[in-house]
Amino acid sequence: MKEKTSRLLTFLYTTSVGNRLLRILVSPAVSKAAGCVMNSRLSLIAVSGFIKSQNIDVSEFEKTSFSSYNDFFTRKLKPDARLLAQGDDILISPCDAKLTIFPITNDSRFLIKQGQYTVQSLLRDEKLAKQFEGGILWQLRLSVDDYHRYIYPVSGRRSHERTINGVFHTVQPIALEHCPVYKENTRKYCIIKTKEFGTILMMEVGAMMVGRITNHEAEPGYVTRGEEKGYFEFGGSTIILLTQKGAVLPRKNILHRSARGEETCIRQGEKIGKVNNNQR
Repeated sequence: MKEKTSRLLTFLYTTSVGNRLLRILVSPAVSKAAGCVMNSRLSLIAVSGFIKSQNIDVSEFEKTSFSSYNDFFTRKLKPDARLLAQGDDILISPCDAKLTIFPITNDSRFLIKQGQYTVQSLLRDEKLAKQFEGGILWQLRLSVDDYHRYIYPVSGRRSHERTINGVFHTVQPIALEHCPVYKENTRKYCIIKTKEFGTILMMEVGAMMVGRITNHEAEPGYVTRGEEKGYFEFGGSTIILLTQKGAVLPRKNILHRSARGEETCIRQGEKIGKVNNNQR
C-alpha cells in the first residue's frame, strides 16, 4: 500500500501530466467534493478494510458504530486510552504522531525534510516570528492511521485563532521536494501564554483531501493542559509547535533521533520535553 502511494505521489509531483492533474486534485472544489463523499453512508464500506489493513485497536474506541467514514476517522477514544504525563513542568504531545524537532536559527530559517522555510513565511507575521528566534520547531506528522483529535499541550491563556487559507497538499516527503507544503496548505494557529514555558505557538496544517480543520474555540480565553482543541477530518495532517529560546528541554531520544533525521513515534499525552529550569 505504501509503495503504491509513493509511486502515485512521484507521478503527480515529477511529471508534466501529473502536475496538471495535481492542480485539479488540490483545488478547494475537489477537496470539498471528497469531504462530501467521506461524510456519506456509502463511505462506510471502506471502514472495516481500513481497520484491518492498519491494525487499529478497536478496543480503544468510545463507540463502534459510525454514520460515515469521516465519523469513524474523527472518532473519540475512551478516556483512559491516552494518559497525560504528570507534572506542570512537562510538555506533552498534543496528538498521536511522528515527531521531529528542528532548531530555529538566528535568521529564522528551518529545514523540514527537503524543504526550507522561514518562520515568518509560515506565520505571515514578522514580529511574531522574531519571538521564536533561537527556539525549537516541533513537527508532529499524523498519518491516516493515527488518532486525529488533538489537545492543548500546556495550560495558559490563548490568543484568538488566525486562519491562513491555502491549497491542500499532501504531507508526504515526495511533495516536500517539489513544493513548499507548509506555505501552501491551509493552516490555523494560536498563541498560548504560559507560566511554565513562556509563549508557545500551536498550529494545525491541513493536507491534501482534508476538507477541514475543526477547532472548538476561536476566541481568546484560558485553556487547560489535556483539553481537546479540535480534530482533523479525513487525511494525513500535521501539527506544529513553536517554543521560545531556552524554554524547553526536549526529551533526549527525540533530540538525538531528530539530529539523525529520524522521526519518533509519539502518543497523545506523552512527555516530549520539560521546563528548562536553567533559564529561569
